Parts: sequence; structure tokens; C-alpha cells
Amino acid sequence: MEGIIVIDKPKGITSFDVIRVLRRTLRERRIGHTGTLDPLATGILVICVGRATKLAQDIEGYGKEYIADFELGYKTDTYDIEGKVVDTVSDINVSREELVEALSKYKGDIKQVPPMYSAIKVDGKKLYELAREGIEIERKSRDVTISSLELLDYSNKKVKIDCEVSKGTYIRSLIYDIGEDLKTFATMTDLRRTRVGEETLDRSYTLETIEQMVENKELSFLISVEDYFQFTKIEIPDEKSLKLYVNGQRSKVDVTSGKYRVYNSGKFIGLGEVTNGLLKGYKYY
Repeated sequence: MEGIIVIDKPKGITSFDVIRVLRRTLRERRIGHTGTLDPLATGILVICVGRATKLAQDIEGYGKEYIADFELGYKTDTYDIEGKVVDTVSDINVSREELVEALSKYKGDIKQVPPMYSAIKVDGKKLYELAREGIEIERKSRDVTISSLELLDYSNKKVKIDCEVSKGTYIRSLIYDIGEDLKTFATMTDLRRTRVGEETLDRSYTLETIEQMVENKELSFLISVEDYFQFTKIEIPDEKSLKLYVNGQRSKVDVTSGKYRVYNSGKFIGLGEVTNGLLKGYKYY
């Protein structure tokens, strides 16, 4: 069994909990996700199964879209509602116009400092492990891109936003920074990932639905690598080139540089990458 599954992750479980359930349901050990969602978060979690796990990093690099809720007036050690409240302010006078202006400052390419409660490793130890020991260290800022950041609702200190972001963006940190900019505090209360690359919730499945489908021997939830990666098709013309491809060697082709879906006699055989007129298998071949 191999391919891609788009999961609608429920609230209250980790991304690895999703993998555990799928390993049991599909009876397949080689399963990996393509971008962690915290237990608080719901929505799209793209899962790679079997040989498709080799492509997890490619999918992880796709842009993502979220709908996030946050509340003004307090902050927690985790930057979200699941953490411990560490400071509050009682007097909050933030107008809708001020909020819109603050959001506009974060559109585009920005520097972002990741939260202490994150899985980033420093000297072999995850930041959240240090945080649980009461240790806070200086974190290097990262370059991230906020493609879109729109206000959906603002009422009674509660805010709802829609944001499209690049890989590596922490929505919790974005919300924390917005609170600082407004000279108050802001804490994320809910998060739903609505898009990863071209995948939307329309093509997602709950874990319960997948369990039922597997029981009925229905595997249409599994997207093939051929269908998922919509690269241009390229045909390997002869046996010599085919042998070079399957052995991980380069062969000459008359196409521009880039990634391709590779075929032989009309049959999909894997992915390839062309550089300077030379084709080589790319991760899945």
C-alpha cells in the first residue's frame, strides 16, 4: 500500500496519534505526516504511505492556509489557550481599524522567532523539553512569508483571521507578535488548517471514515503519487535510458529543467528531475 492521504485531523490528538491510528487501520508501518498540527489544531494533515514517505519533505514545503481564533488581553507560556496564563491586562482599547493596521504589518516576508513550546531542536534537545524544565533560551529568528492575512471577525476581544503562510510559520507566534504590536497580549484559542498546497478540506477524510472504508475494502481515499504530483509527463524513449533511470543514473532528454512524472510505454514508473538536459530519478523511482 502506498500513496497520499488527506486527513481532517480532529482536536485533542497529536499528529503522531494520527499516524498510530493509520498504522493500525492500514496495517502499514511506513507512514509519515508532512507538517505537524498541535493537539489544539484541526484540519488538513497530509499523510504519506509506503514508498510515498520519501516525498514527505516535498509536500511539507508547500504553502498552507489557516483560520485562527485568538483573544486579546492575556498571554500564556505556550502562546495558545492550552498553556499557563503568565500575564494579563484588564484595559483593552483596540479598535477594528487598529487591528487591521496591525495585521497589515505582517504581510509579506518577515522575521519570526519560534515559540519555546515547539519541536525545534537546539543541541539535540527539543525546545518544548527545555521549556518544561523551566529553561528559556534565545531563539534565532526565521525568514517566513505571510502571503495573505485577513480579518474575518472582531468582537468582544475575540478575533478571527484567515492567513496563508509559508513552511515553518508558527501561527501562535504570529498572533503573539500581533498582540505585542497592539501593546496588549494575544493568545491563540483555535486553529484550523484549511489548505496545504492545492489540497483543501474537500478531499479530506476523517479517521473514522477511513476505518469504515477499509472495513469495506474501499481504498479510494488513497491518492496515487502519479495523481498527487501533477508534474509534466515525460516518456523514456528506449531501453538504455530506462535502465539508466531505474539505476539512478542520468540520461539525455530534450526538455527544460524541472521535475517530471516519468513514463515508459505509457505506464507511470516514477518521478524524475531534469537538470541541464539530463534526467535522473527523483526520490520515487
